[in-house]
Amino acid sequence: MKKVCIIMLLILSMVFAVSCSKSDSDTIKIGVNYELSGGVATYGQSSVEGIELAIEQINEAGGVKGKKIELVKYDTKSEPSEATTLATRLMTQDKVVAVLGPATSGSFMATIPVANQNKVPVVSGSATADVVTVDDSGKVQEYAFRICFTDTQQGTGITKFALENLNAKQAVIIMDSSSDYATGLADNFTKVFEEGGGTIVAKEAYVGGDTDFNAILTSIKNKEFDVIFIPGYYNEAGLIIKQARTQGIDVPILGADGFDSPVLLDLAGAEALNKVYFSNHYSSAEPSDVVSDFIESFNKKYNKEPDAFNALGYDLGKFVADAIERAEKIDGESVKKALESTKNFEGVTGTFSIDENHNVVKDIIVIELKDGKQHSTYKVSN
Repeated sequence: MKKVCIIMLLILSMVFAVSCSKSDSDTIKIGVNYELSGGVATYGQSSVEGIELAIEQINEAGGVKGKKIELVKYDTKSEPSEATTLATRLMTQDKVVAVLGPATSGSFMATIPVANQNKVPVVSGSATADVVTVDDSGKVQEYAFRICFTDTQQGTGITKFALENLNAKQAVIIMDSSSDYATGLADNFTKVFEEGGGTIVAKEAYVGGDTDFNAILTSIKNKEFDVIFIPGYYNEAGLIIKQARTQGIDVPILGADGFDSPVLLDLAGAEALNKVYFSNHYSSAEPSDVVSDFIESFNKKYNKEPDAFNALGYDLGKFVADAIERAEKIDGESVKKALESTKNFEGVTGTFSIDENHNVVKDIIVIELKDGKQHSTYKVSN
């Protein structure tokens, strides 16, 4: 009887093991490591909405390599240290073949050492700092990719727009001195603007989290300038714009993709958001069947209009799934090689290829706001 019981236990164990193995093999796990709460939560939340729509569509169409994609989702709480911890968990415990996110450059970079160590690619839709994919020594980060343009690219694009479209000759920069994102954009704007014959008449600094910018605005109010460039996030940018307009400063205000959040309108108010321009990866005003289909699908699922981070998240999900489909094997190393070989991927944020530095080659869009709404778009080649 004891022998029979032992045999039965062995058989049950084997059946359980086979069942688990079959269950695991039926799905392909992708990590989602985003800022779902905390200071920049709207970026992460919007990105994940786009990712989930993309994966839902892919699974409904049969999945990838005959398997469904399973998203394993965590919240970094907008903390780089938490992003690192979660990336480690996703790669070593959850056994994902790629990790999507985080959205911001600092948190994304915090996950790259983990990616390199575990040979699992990390891919961001919106980490724009130049050093994300290539470190200070010029070495390419082997397992880090992005589908957004760099701060240098968007800094150059918005500066060209200021010089050529707005005929700006003199500019003021108001920047977050605590942010690598802001510093990179400000440095590039200064370089390109001065090379184009412009002059930076003032460069003022604040620290992320500040709410009162009236002293800065008072100090520049009587200077001669044609534009203000704010290389920062919506949290502070919305307040700066509102307070500038209240003080009677009516010149065009320029920004980058950090402006793209519905909270910008909440903070600044519609009346203040005129003559405001920012570089971005996507605009709903762009005429395209791909864009129209995306907007329709997104609206149907979430009952709202998509923003650029929704679009970047959507493209990110499709981009990584496309690489998995083309990969020789379903593992991190094979997916990394497939990502590197991507050519002419058609997304809602444009058609792009991956270059030797794991960056994308695509046009930059500059969006004009009128009464807080997207009114016009301009394309700038990078």
